[in-house]
Parts: sequence; C-alpha cells; structure tokens
Amino acid sequence: MRATGVLEDRMESNHLKPLTVTGAVVTVSSSRKPGTDTSGKTLIDLLSAAGIEVTHYNVVPDDLDGIRSEVYVALSRANCIIFTGGTGLTPDDRTIEAVAPLLEKEIPGFGELFRQKSYEEIGTAAILSRAIAGVIGGRAVFCIPGSTKAVTLAARDIIIPEIRHILTHASAGQR
Repeated sequence: MRATGVLEDRMESNHLKPLTVTGAVVTVSSSRKPGTDTSGKTLIDLLSAAGIEVTHYNVVPDDLDGIRSEVYVALSRANCIIFTGGTGLTPDDRTIEAVAPLLEKEIPGFGELFRQKSYEEIGTAAILSRAIAGVIGGRAVFCIPGSTKAVTLAARDIIIPEIRHILTHASAGQR
C-alpha cells in the first residue's frame, strides 16, 4: 500500500471526522543518537510523505522511567505517538514494560496484524516481536521494533492507513 494519499483515501468514509494527525517519533536505544537513528528517520520520512506533521522526535535510552517520562512528553505534542525499539526479549528491552501499563485501551489487532505481516517477510522469527498499540487520553500510541524493515512495515502497511480511523474512535468524547 502506498503511503502518500492514504489519509485522504480514508477520509472518504462517512464515519471518519476531519482531524489533524500529528506525529511523535521516539527511538528507544542506548546506542543510537539522532545522527545514527536510521529507523527514526525512516519513520519521520514515511509519516511526512503521508501528510502527517512530525511535531516531536527524541532518542531515549532503554530506561523504564525515562521511557515512561517520554510518553507524557510525546502525548503533550502529538496524537499519533510511535516508539521504535526496545520491544524485543533482551533484558534491556523495556519499552513494552514502560508503555503498556499506561494504556487505557489496548488495540490487540495491531500486534496481531504486525506479526502476521512480519511472518510473511521473516518467517517464524516474527514470534519474537512484542509490538503493541493502544490509546491514552484519546491519542494513539504504538510500540514497534527498531529495525528499519519493521518500522517501514508497521508505518506503511498498518499505522498510516488506519491512524485517522483509530483517532476518530479514540478521541470520541474527548473534544
């Protein structure tokens, strides 16, 4: 699916309300810096190409409190927040542990669909992904793996095509 124009295509549905989608990209890594963060840059490029203004970007270390603090910063600056990295099984992968308890509602279909699409590309290694999504305060929050391929798959094939739909439902009664 193409990224450009997807938001406009989704707007044709009668149940979607016009709203401005703003993005926050947070890379969780103790080794990457803004200059070496290819996954974060890829995500920013994909969102921008889809007409989503990225209003916040940061790289934070694999630290539970630091990640959790960054959730609140990102929530104050955007309505589509994407964390990339820190979703694996190693001891320092803490993104899920930091973000999941804050979710008011989970979107289990996101992780399920991400793993299905990942399986088509990488086979059974897809079971190692703990990708999740949910809603906090009417805003969508996604946690995806840190590889450039995973970022591209999640953003291009799932997040961008559905973000306006998700936000329409998530923000009902919030405005």
